[in-house]
Amino acid sequence: MAEIIQKDGTWTFDGDTVRIVPGRDKGVGLLRQTLGEVAVPLRALAGISYEPGRKAGRLRLRLRDGADPLLQVTAGRLPEASDPYRLAVDSDRAGVAEYFVDEVRNALLLDQVDPGPSDSYLLPGPAVPITVGAGDGTVAFDGDRVALEWNWTTEEAKRSGGPREFRLADVRAVEWYPSRGLENGWIRFTLAGAPASSPPPKYDPCAVELYGFKKDPLMALVAAAVALRMPHPAAAAAAPEPAPALAPAAAAPALPLPPAPGAPSGAGSAAEAVDHDALLRRLRELGELHRAGVLTAEEFSTAKAAVLGRF
Repeated sequence: MAEIIQKDGTWTFDGDTVRIVPGRDKGVGLLRQTLGEVAVPLRALAGISYEPGRKAGRLRLRLRDGADPLLQVTAGRLPEASDPYRLAVDSDRAGVAEYFVDEVRNALLLDQVDPGPSDSYLLPGPAVPITVGAGDGTVAFDGDRVALEWNWTTEEAKRSGGPREFRLADVRAVEWYPSRGLENGWIRFTLAGAPASSPPPKYDPCAVELYGFKKDPLMALVAAAVALRMPHPAAAAAAPEPAPALAPAAAAPALPLPPAPGAPSGAGSAAEAVDHDALLRRLRELGELHRAGVLTAEEFSTAKAAVLGRF
């Protein structure tokens, strides 16, 4: 098992799952503290990297597009301190971070994980019920109903309509946008039958306007919890496969063509596939020997490099 412990948090990898536990350092964002431990299955990963720095480096997990509802609704707009998939690493622990990266990358290679987009959510998302108060209102979600309540900062035109409540089945979209500069952010729910254009969040009874304060990122957790229980974006984009064309009834079966001069035979191709599988098995065996203490770190690195060089 690979593990790295820092003030910013602790990451462990057992060959199947990267477990992320946020630290208690003052630099750990409120979203990460509230979200708590995150278990990322290997099949949800697209990659991992370590970025060295003069005082501290960064470990970063890259998840497959569509695998995590939180990343889906935030669309790359999360502040650095709120990103659960990055870890600040002290410069004297760079070697440990690089070893962690090697372990995860080897597992991705051995399991032949597809780094492409996922057509379903592979992480469980924030727990429900969840309630967050920020900006001009409070949003509560119990897994079936969304409730919005207003506070003294709410525009009178919106507050006069009273609290709002609607069922998840009536939600067609949820979006979260952070405050930037002089522009306020929002969390907005688009309901079935709503007009194509929505009023500004300040006046929208289905939106909470965010002012750029500490709790704003927590609204992203609400949005993720709602998005998780809605149809996955890939499901809506998927088009039905065309029916296969029928061959003419009188068509004669195609005969195999003779191999071109110099082309590899079927036996040679099968041997190459067997060799490839053998190399993958050898990599796994080397990792097990290293974890068991049979191989030193130097011996493991040398042997691994030799195997990888044969791919």
